[in-house]
Amino acid sequence: MGHALALVQDMEAALGRSETDLSPWFHEDFAWDGNRGCGVKRGLPEFLSGWQSRWRAFLSDRSYHTVQWMEDGDWAACFGEAHGTHSGPLMGIAATGNTLRVPYIDFWQVRDGRIAYNKVSVDLAEALHQLGHDVFGGHGWDASDVVKAV
Repeated sequence: MGHALALVQDMEAALGRSETDLSPWFHEDFAWDGNRGCGVKRGLPEFLSGWQSRWRAFLSDRSYHTVQWMEDGDWAACFGEAHGTHSGPLMGIAATGNTLRVPYIDFWQVRDGRIAYNKVSVDLAEALHQLGHDVFGGHGWDASDVVKAV
């Protein structure tokens, strides 16, 4: 295991512990680049207020279940699911107390020993589906799949 993967895995463990000071893992000019609905956050303060605090409020008791890790030089990546309780608002849907699983894919670039860039895709459409809201209004291309997703 190289330095990038070790750093990212350590950071994921810190997130799992709900660490409040994430500065040891993130570069000063860190950029978090999320998919539609998540946004782009520039700098750790914006990431913490614009994503992390909302994520923690929405999905309490969360645990991370990373399926696969990969590393290429200063880049690390993974995919998996976060599991937790829907305990705060998600895209206008009030807390239900339901247990949810939220798939994710992350790519991190490490510079100067800390995470400088994170390209992430958080499958909020899947989370909303679990709450009974179809963001595709019945027109999702998966409707014709012979084998349904788990």
